Amino acid sequence: MKVAVVGATGLVGGVMLEVLKAHQFPYESLLLVASERSVGTEITFDGVAHKVIGMNDAIAARPDVAIFSAGGSTSLEWAPKFAEAGITVIDNSSAWRMDPTKKLVVPEINADTLTAEDKIIANPNCSTIQMVLALAPLHRAYGLRRIVVSTYQSFTGTGMKAVKQYNLEKKGYEPAPEEMAYHYPIFENVIPHCDVFLENAYTKEEMKMVHETRKILGDPGIRITATAVRVPVHGGHSEAVNIELERPFELPEVRRLLRETPGIVVQDDPAKNEYPMPLLAKNRDEVFVGRIRRDESVENGLNLWIVADNLRKGAATNAVQIARYLHTQGLIG
Repeated sequence: MKVAVVGATGLVGGVMLEVLKAHQFPYESLLLVASERSVGTEITFDGVAHKVIGMNDAIAARPDVAIFSAGGSTSLEWAPKFAEAGITVIDNSSAWRMDPTKKLVVPEINADTLTAEDKIIANPNCSTIQMVLALAPLHRAYGLRRIVVSTYQSFTGTGMKAVKQYNLEKKGYEPAPEEMAYHYPIFENVIPHCDVFLENAYTKEEMKMVHETRKILGDPGIRITATAVRVPVHGGHSEAVNIELERPFELPEVRRLLRETPGIVVQDDPAKNEYPMPLLAKNRDEVFVGRIRRDESVENGLNLWIVADNLRKGAATNAVQIARYLHTQGLIG
């Protein structure tokens, strides 16, 4: 199988390569693709030097699958061109997520909806992926009535510019205006502003969680509200999730359902100070769930604390898992 990684020189693109190797993904040849300014540069991966190629050369090479992590505008322009050439695209941007003709996929939840005709497949938002993976089994068992989520999102989710800003500030330097990924310092700060503000005073990131959750779970009636916050943390995103279920539940059964869900690790032992943290989630593919307890202020209320590495399961790992599913089902390769 021939695999293309589009956006290979970016932060997520680099993690994509790490995940392909860690998962022993069965490719025979690998194409590293980036913008014209990076064409011709070399990236050494798994002991082999690869020359970065441009979009047209990548299409001409006819890979079986192209995993995009190059931004929404790039995806809008180029994903259809890859698809027209018969190449299956798995896109990590927000470009296609809410397109009603495109599948929005978390493999453990809805990979079985994919067919050979799906040539552009959307990878959900990082904060959405980890939340829905934990909530899907609870929705099936009890029904989700309402979700209130507050996120604590790693600056790595903003990309290399944010990483550079953080590192400069950590060393005591004041970044130049053009080096600032945020309006304010991120080191030793918390910024309640992820993505751009919309007319309803929510940010685009917050509304992504609303719309994407409903689409992935196939339930437009779930009431959802979100507050997304950027924090000076490596290792992943954390979420305080409060849910109201349609039917009564018992906590032991909730823990059992979560433990039996592929991709989830339950870390929930307050007596031993055991709970999920980004420090422990970094470079891991699983979603970690803890602080499982009743919300005693509302009927059928439940609180969860959900943590995952936003560059792994929140981006690269989920995309590679989609590609592996397509391959094992004979839909590509």
